[in-house]
Amino acid sequence: MLIEIGQQRAIIERVSPEIDGGRYAIKRTIGEKIVVEADVFADGHDALEVQALYRKEGDTTWTMVPMELVVNDRWRGEFVLTEMGRHVYTVQAHVDRFKTWHRDLKKRLAVSQDVTVELLIGLELVEHAVQQSAATGEQADSQRLQAFTKQLGNTQNRDEQLRAALNDDLYALMMKHPDLSYSVVYNTELPVFVERERARFSAWYELFPRSTAPERGRHGTFKDLEARLPYIASMGFDIVYLPPIHPIGYQFRKGRNNAVIAQPGDVGSPWAIGSHEGGHKAIHPQLGTLKDFRHLVQVTKEHGMEIALDIAFQCAPDHPYVREHPEWFRRRPDGTIQYAENPPKKYQDIYPFDFETRDWRGLWQELKSVMDYWIEQGVFVFRVDNPHTKSFRFWEWAIADIKERHPEVIFLSEAFTKPKVMYNLAKLGFTQSYTYYTWRNTKYDLTTYLTDLTQTDVCEYFRPNFWPNTPDILHAYLQTGGLPAFKARLIMAATMTANYGMYGPTFELGINVPRELGSEEYLDSEKYQLRHWDLDLPHSLRELIGQVNRIRRENPALQSNNNVIFHNTDNDNIICYSKHTDDFENRIMVVVNLDPFNVQSGWVGPNIVGLGLNWAEPYYVHDLLTDASYLWRGDVWNYVELHPQRTPAHIFRI
Repeated sequence: MLIEIGQQRAIIERVSPEIDGGRYAIKRTIGEKIVVEADVFADGHDALEVQALYRKEGDTTWTMVPMELVVNDRWRGEFVLTEMGRHVYTVQAHVDRFKTWHRDLKKRLAVSQDVTVELLIGLELVEHAVQQSAATGEQADSQRLQAFTKQLGNTQNRDEQLRAALNDDLYALMMKHPDLSYSVVYNTELPVFVERERARFSAWYELFPRSTAPERGRHGTFKDLEARLPYIASMGFDIVYLPPIHPIGYQFRKGRNNAVIAQPGDVGSPWAIGSHEGGHKAIHPQLGTLKDFRHLVQVTKEHGMEIALDIAFQCAPDHPYVREHPEWFRRRPDGTIQYAENPPKKYQDIYPFDFETRDWRGLWQELKSVMDYWIEQGVFVFRVDNPHTKSFRFWEWAIADIKERHPEVIFLSEAFTKPKVMYNLAKLGFTQSYTYYTWRNTKYDLTTYLTDLTQTDVCEYFRPNFWPNTPDILHAYLQTGGLPAFKARLIMAATMTANYGMYGPTFELGINVPRELGSEEYLDSEKYQLRHWDLDLPHSLRELIGQVNRIRRENPALQSNNNVIFHNTDNDNIICYSKHTDDFENRIMVVVNLDPFNVQSGWVGPNIVGLGLNWAEPYYVHDLLTDASYLWRGDVWNYVELHPQRTPAHIFRI
């Protein structure tokens, strides 16, 4: 073993992508490429061959992809994975004697040196490759290499020897059958988890099923929601996300506008889960039956969408768990159970689980069984409520177990918390993540934030999902900016990231009245009461939303977070950015007026090189929102003028 180590000469360092030394997996979707880079070098002047290796976890055979030298001992290779599940990749390198010989032979011939001995050295190398290819069952290659040995060994015909030595087919065969006796493999097998396309590209629509009744004042049902599906599908959404559909607790039930004391008839918060009617595996009786829910799941699929359920691991005081497993909850010195708090906010209607319970194994198993149960009912997308307030180790264990059996499952993390915590949840296995988009409203904030998400190593494992509003968040920008603000935030959310969502129908109807001044809570929030929505209001953004989602579907550049470029503008109220496919066949440039009150104009200076264009040639930009086209030039700045009340943005196809 010591001799073998002594003969290994290649050094492999700084492999990327690599998350925390290989502790966590990078993320890709089927057909999405992985670009692997590494610093590779060796002593002396011999030539190196470097390969990226990959295989599905559990397989024993590696697939080998050649890597190419980029600059300064940095090598790069790429490959595409076509099967869901967990895979591993690494880097292998070796000093290649044939490649060195071939390179040096050309140099010797260029200065007319005698190469008699060098040709004999080459003959030995090819003879060794003949044995290797034969041993691995590559008989056709072995025979072709054998033919080259005869030509190289013909010392009576120097021209024939040289033709064989410099033959491209010989070089290709020798690269195909390298001598790996002293190859070096990077000391870590790096994981990658491959998911379905919807993990990378999706549009979410959130709504409360209980507010879908066609008549005012009646509690909506799953049947009512089925009738709403064509409306949602017409806007081009992929995922219909439902807040918790379980029985709602009666004890300490909240009233309208989060009143501490509920009045008769108040329906309570869906996130206060559980009562004598059941818990996390039960359905609120006013919504329907399990059979009704399964039918809803099927009908949603027929509309080209799928249902996402909310996973909120917390309990109302009268949840069966509180009675059956009191050890899963934390008790205060006065004997009462600790309810949820985020001082100064109090949630008396919710008991959090105590993940430090001595029966943590039993708690973990039960919580995972909740997700397993809904997967059995046909649900494969989950939005997880406040996962950062639950055990990280639980999530890592539960998500890994579920994805091993169901790699198609998608988990959206709703964690509005510190960046490192959000990133850690993504590393632990969450497919997508809510972000700070709602609070990024200036050109500087949007530019720096999206750059951090798409152009650092964060992009390898953190998939942002931009939401302009949620039932919990009505930002001041929407409160004061009216419909122009809604339009701008929609267009940016849908084009800056490949995953985005909205809380409807409040969004398309432009509902923007806060509970009180300075609050981000909605007045008369659906979280605490039934609402009836007039979906046919003339100012509805339904048509614009459908148009934007069609643009997303028709333009592959908008279906990933790759190749984001920000372009110069001379007005801080105007932001300009673009996305393009790797082959530049599809290029989209978006220009947005960030001021919802005033017409803004200015000049845009696109990054012509970044867009794959020629400085000397003009090009057309076609606005997919208005169908107008403009001739722009690469060597000058180009004028834009955006009216917030009409169309506050351009979505240009170049």
